[in-house]
Amino acid sequence: MAQVIYSEIANNPGYRGLAEVRPDISYSEKYPELKMTLLLPQAAQRVDDGKRYPAFVFVQGSGWTSPNIWYELAQMGRFAQQGYTVAMVTHRSALDGHRAPAFLLDVKTAVRYLRERAAEYHIDPGRIGIWGTSSGGNTALLAGLTGDDPAYRTEEYPGQSDHVKMVVDCFGPADAAGLLAGRLEELRALPPDDYSRRQFFGLLGETEAEQKERMASIDPISKIRDRPYPPFLLVHGDRDPLVPYAQSEAMAEKLARHGVHTELVRVLGAEHEGTFWSPELFEKIAEFIRKTL
Repeated sequence: MAQVIYSEIANNPGYRGLAEVRPDISYSEKYPELKMTLLLPQAAQRVDDGKRYPAFVFVQGSGWTSPNIWYELAQMGRFAQQGYTVAMVTHRSALDGHRAPAFLLDVKTAVRYLRERAAEYHIDPGRIGIWGTSSGGNTALLAGLTGDDPAYRTEEYPGQSDHVKMVVDCFGPADAAGLLAGRLEELRALPPDDYSRRQFFGLLGETEAEQKERMASIDPISKIRDRPYPPFLLVHGDRDPLVPYAQSEAMAEKLARHGVHTELVRVLGAEHEGTFWSPELFEKIAEFIRKTL
């Protein structure tokens, strides 16, 4: 006859290491279809100790169309378990004709929404950052460089700042103008209903003059000035076929020349998404967030 193996373990009154999900939160009254899914430390909602938690917005890459907030949700859950509130956000899509920089205005509105509702969600309004991948990385770079810039504000939550305390960019277009200019020439000859043509002409407009102006509005590397910026972490695979690694390298060097705390992680042999990710990389990013947020 086998014996019962008894053991004991203490309970968890502080809800340490636990997280919960709140989906489909509309963060814009003007565009109620814009949603965020919040990943929250359970302690933030269940322990009434007055503690406020750091937060960051996560913008999934989508080619400036509709971010799939579920793609990295499982990975972001580990950050909520570590005590961060993570806002997985959507934004308006270029496929619906929403010209640049509409996506950036939306994401900055989401940042202000988090500050507006900071008490409700137990967020520390002074500790909000941003992390994005691909086109979302481009958004993160722009958000870090244009904090409270009136050119990139909507009228919503006017009393709140859209400044971010740290930026994580994974393989985002830093020299967006350089990357997209050649692509537009290739697309110009395609039929109007071609997906890629609709995507990029929806983002940048139909005429060359408008395209040039809108590319400049979403070109991070050209926006760096001698002024205070939050710390930046850039992460990029050196075999990325869509956004060359050299883009992040040039961005990091220019930020550093302007006195900005900048870190660059080169992921050896990595392409765009896929095997780019690893537990070691997530820990590297987590270390940066712990230091800066």
